[in-house]
Amino acid sequence: MAAGSCLLLLLLPSLVTASHSPPGCKIRITSKGLDLVKQEGLRFVEQELQNITVSDLHGNEGQFQYNISQVKVTDLQLAFSDLNFQPQQHLVFNINNASISLRFCRQLLYWFFYDIGSINASADGVHIYTVLQLAKDEAGRLKISNMTCNASIARMHAGFSGTLRKVYEFLSTFIVTGMRFLLSQQICPSLEHASLVLLNSLLDTVPVRNYVDEHIGIDYSLLRDPSVSTDTLDLDFKGMFFPRVREDQELENHAVEPVIKETERMVYVAFSEYFFDSAMHSYFQAGVLTIELQGEKVPKDLEVLLRATFFGTIFMLSPSVDAPLRLVLQVSAPPRCIIKPSGTSVSVSAFLNISLVPPDRPPVQLSSMAMETKLSAKVFLQGKALRVQLDLRRFRIYSKQSALESLALFSLQAPLKTLLQLTIMPIINERTKKGVQIPLPEGMDFTREVVTNHAGFLTVGADLHFSKGLREVIEKYRPVP
Repeated sequence: MAAGSCLLLLLLPSLVTASHSPPGCKIRITSKGLDLVKQEGLRFVEQELQNITVSDLHGNEGQFQYNISQVKVTDLQLAFSDLNFQPQQHLVFNINNASISLRFCRQLLYWFFYDIGSINASADGVHIYTVLQLAKDEAGRLKISNMTCNASIARMHAGFSGTLRKVYEFLSTFIVTGMRFLLSQQICPSLEHASLVLLNSLLDTVPVRNYVDEHIGIDYSLLRDPSVSTDTLDLDFKGMFFPRVREDQELENHAVEPVIKETERMVYVAFSEYFFDSAMHSYFQAGVLTIELQGEKVPKDLEVLLRATFFGTIFMLSPSVDAPLRLVLQVSAPPRCIIKPSGTSVSVSAFLNISLVPPDRPPVQLSSMAMETKLSAKVFLQGKALRVQLDLRRFRIYSKQSALESLALFSLQAPLKTLLQLTIMPIINERTKKGVQIPLPEGMDFTREVVTNHAGFLTVGADLHFSKGLREVIEKYRPVP
């Protein structure tokens, strides 16, 4: 028994570590961001409450018979509202002292007097208290998993018109009481449908697992339920790229977990070294980190220098001296990303094979040299696309055969570096130009982005902007009844 307890204590640290996988990407929404969401959400709530359907109301009290139909909401005043974070996984939407104006048709019979027309009514002191619970669903997507709602109306007034207005005013208690009850019973079901169905259809537009290009995809599934404090909402995403040829491949995350401490901007997005490493590892696994230049694509100055450098070898191959040159640059291992407070860099190891390609004859290899390069990386956000621009920082070549040949290759150092800067780097940056989408709902974009480097991760602080209204996006993706 004691031995079993000791074994459990030994395994406990590893179990805790396994249950808390570090995220490759992390998003924090602050109170300032929630204020913007509240403004857009309030417009959406107003539109939903305007579509409330109230059942017909009919009855009789002694000689007084009434029938109320075609109830329509004509105006709403929701001036006093708040949207707040509530630990641990909740959002609280609170509306106080709101008013709802109604208009409906009446059919009234009192003794032998029959009257029809319309009635304008107002519900005042409307209080709506809604709590939304956020959670990760089975697909790893953020969803509103539950909702509790409480709605009440403090008072209601109905204004009659027509010849029997004075008679009906003292009898209106029956109508007002019934209408107040029916209206209060419809508010929460309307908001429940808006939250659990319509808003969740908006959250469905957040990319979870999608393709970046023809070679790789990205997994943005949530690792756990959101963490909510009084001022922030934090979301931990897997943030792992994968090669499309092996979509089930998992790359273990040993990087530093991003830590976001700032709250000045509306939103913060953090990316660890793992995020970028998994992208480069996936491209390497897909076999696309190879660039080939042959014939006219090889810069003339470099071709002349290469032919002069390998003159002896080429002379022995006569009459193939004029055969086209072929340069094949192939990355030999997955590149590694290093993020420091001073900047972001990428270390790349590669082979450069130089060959002659005589017509109708097998290629003749002149040299195979190893290359070690360090690229500086500028990470920036444009819209919702995270982009990286690379620039050659350090470059070194050496022979795999002998130190003597490495010494002979010294004269190629500068021209090959120029080749990389002028020919290879534009090709690489063209591939990274598209970038990768950040997991935000459709219609929501970033503005005023600022990138900050830390030890092992970087953060992008930004404000939010609604390029499309909630209603527009929801109508586009509204579930079919």
